[in-house]
Amino acid sequence: MAILEVDGLRKEYGDFVAVEGSTFSIGRGEVFGVVGPNGAGKTTTLKMLAGLIEPSGGSATVAGYAPGEPAMQRQLGFLPEESPLYEEMTAVDYLTFFADLYDVPSDVARERIHRTLDRLDLEHRDRRLGNVSKGMKRKVAIARALVNDPDVLIFDEPASGLDPLTTNYIIEFTRELSDEGKTIVFSAHNLFHVESICDRIAVMNDGRIVARGTLEEIRDAHGGTEYHVYATVDASAALDAGRDAVGSRSGPSRSVAVSRENGRVRHVVPEMADVEAIREAVEANGGRVTDIRTETPSLEDIFLEIASDGPDGEAKA
Repeated sequence: MAILEVDGLRKEYGDFVAVEGSTFSIGRGEVFGVVGPNGAGKTTTLKMLAGLIEPSGGSATVAGYAPGEPAMQRQLGFLPEESPLYEEMTAVDYLTFFADLYDVPSDVARERIHRTLDRLDLEHRDRRLGNVSKGMKRKVAIARALVNDPDVLIFDEPASGLDPLTTNYIIEFTRELSDEGKTIVFSAHNLFHVESICDRIAVMNDGRIVARGTLEEIRDAHGGTEYHVYATVDASAALDAGRDAVGSRSGPSRSVAVSRENGRVRHVVPEMADVEAIREAVEANGGRVTDIRTETPSLEDIFLEIASDGPDGEAKA
């Protein structure tokens, strides 16, 4: 069941269209990644979902409520990319203040705050926030997003600018929240983290969603898996002849890309069934297959391909 629905969401600033016609839904307990180059419309989209920016068109619902409605705000925790804190306060005082804004009973707030800070391994929680590290500030900001125990979390670059150790800690904590049933909308520039944590992904470019689905679905739509067959001889001519001969096996369904690498011939084909055709052709030409490798594009590979295209799929100059 979808807990977040977006239909034709649009945001204009004068003649500039920041987000154009975004449509997607997110299931309860899902981690949904939003990625794209700078200026793609990611943060604008997340802020519209959080009720911080009024859409120019389209609609969105979070837990059945429109963004900005008080009932929706109680169901939502939002972590912006930049989250200034009240630096004269301690972490505990700061979080207690926000718990009070959400009308969380004081005894519940106290237990929830310390439990969350324990899980985030936050030390010096009674030190002024102006005197703690950036990583500790980010952990406090995450705890603030959880102080009302929301069903939906929107994390915009949760690990931005942090050291690798703190970054990994926050990514693992995000994964734990998902395992507990929280629904998380997650944006990050580190595509490895997105790839490792997200159930589905939307790729944005020039204000539009240009790819959406599971990583495997996006891979299939943008190149998919390739099989690299290394052999001692070039089998492409035999494969072409076999494909053209009447009554013979058809061979690979598409032309075989051939290159030479370290004294071997590499045959690249899109289907596992093609590998057997290459092996037979290699052996028929007195050679042998020395290695077979499966190559799948990473999210970063796909991202770079998509980001290099214009809004209509034309390659950028």
